[in-house]
Amino acid sequence: MTVPVPMWPQPLDPLHSFALSAGVAALPLLLILILMGGLRKSGLFASGCGLALTVLLAIAVWRMPPMMVVSSTAFGALFALWPILWIVFGGLWLFNLTQDTGKFDLLRRWMEEHASGDPCIQVILVAFCFGALLEGCAGFGAPVALTSCLLVGLGFEARKAILVSLIANTAPVAFGALGIPIVALAGATGLDLTKLSAMVGRQIPFLSFVLPAYLVWVMARGKGLKRVWPAVLAAGGTFALAQFLVSNLWGPYAADVIAASLSVAAVVGLLRVWKPRGELATEVSSVGKLSSQQSFAAWLPWVILSVVMILWSWLGLLTKGQVSIPIPTLHNQVLITLYQKPYSALYGFQPLAAGTAVFVSVLITAICFRIRPGVVATAGWKTVRQLAIPGLTVMTIVGLTYLYNYSGMAYTLGAAAARVGPAFPILSSYLGWLACFLSGSDSASNLLFGNLQVAAAHQLHLNPILTAATNSSGAVAGKMISPQNIAVGVTTVGLIGQEGRILRATFWHSVLFAGLIGLLAWAQAYWLTSMIP
Repeated sequence: MTVPVPMWPQPLDPLHSFALSAGVAALPLLLILILMGGLRKSGLFASGCGLALTVLLAIAVWRMPPMMVVSSTAFGALFALWPILWIVFGGLWLFNLTQDTGKFDLLRRWMEEHASGDPCIQVILVAFCFGALLEGCAGFGAPVALTSCLLVGLGFEARKAILVSLIANTAPVAFGALGIPIVALAGATGLDLTKLSAMVGRQIPFLSFVLPAYLVWVMARGKGLKRVWPAVLAAGGTFALAQFLVSNLWGPYAADVIAASLSVAAVVGLLRVWKPRGELATEVSSVGKLSSQQSFAAWLPWVILSVVMILWSWLGLLTKGQVSIPIPTLHNQVLITLYQKPYSALYGFQPLAAGTAVFVSVLITAICFRIRPGVVATAGWKTVRQLAIPGLTVMTIVGLTYLYNYSGMAYTLGAAAARVGPAFPILSSYLGWLACFLSGSDSASNLLFGNLQVAAAHQLHLNPILTAATNSSGAVAGKMISPQNIAVGVTTVGLIGQEGRILRATFWHSVLFAGLIGLLAWAQAYWLTSMIP
């Protein structure tokens, strides 16, 4: 006869003082903040120190059994490896392949050719549309680095180029890197992926719609808006509508890629029949106008990616062959005392995960362009080297997050945050904003605070789908002030050492965006409840 293993109950208030317990639970997050934001240490070093402190507190204060500490941390690292890093690897591999074969340069020249003329049009097409495409495919600082560099090449002053690129790198962030933030959020919280995607898709498109107008206002105030308002509507309207539809009907994976591609097509199509009144022409250095064949080649990899991702989701391939693996010493052996129910720990391995779809897109791209296998392999190995340190960082931060959740530290913080009462949806946005500022990543923000948001929602009788999604939506506003994102951007435009000035220039824009998302979430929590899936 098998003797059932008794469950370990998470202590909600291990120090018998709720304020003190919550303060101690926040120490690993504060340590990461100090190391990254204050002392400018690397993400790997900061997350490693944060994980070490979390392990210490989980054992010494929360009295978590050491084997559960090991299992929960390993569970997080495994989830980071597959599916998160598998998706990122595929996206970067495709990006590197287009670079190594010259197809990305063709795309850059296409953007330069069609964005020449009015600086406000250039900001819309390059910073907003093209930046969103890069964010949707790769993320990790590439959009800011490449769009600011391209804007400088178009004649922009360096500080203005980095400013508008950082502000533009907000609306696509929640669905960036082929939907990784939403995938991470679902994994950390156990909530339904499609519902989280739909909820974020009922918040972020409002920002997407107004963002082109906001960028033009930053560039040229009211005069600029008056001059290019048709392009503003075409870009923002198309992007917002596509982002809403894809995120609600197909899921998070291709929302940005499709929305950005359609937005580019809408603006370019408009410019064929309309020109800004009093257009300010600028000289653009070019090696000649692209042929229709070159233009087709420039866009083909991204079209292939979009089509494959849509078909993959439409045919339901993501869950085909999925295997659920119980994590030893952890599955249903932790009691969530806040809810009085066991905490499951099932690793769902999906051989046909979204990363596999991206890998298929890489192969199809290679076949279409007749790229030699050696070139494809070289681009893949280049991607492995690029992801070595970031990959370890992601595995460390996700391991920390899972330990944070299974030890009960996240629930302690969530119960404390719930004490703000009905105003919590607004705070919910700023929690995501803060976490993204700390980590530089919407995905990491969701992993850090996703379960905290769920715990607070249950305490306040709010819908956890809303609060968890608001964490991701609020995080997009923190991206523009993230030290890592700024550091990547300044290196390409010759502003190294001026990170502080750039952060000050973007700070209040960031605060405003997070506040608007928080107010929307507050309205959805109490007035517009039908918007919650």
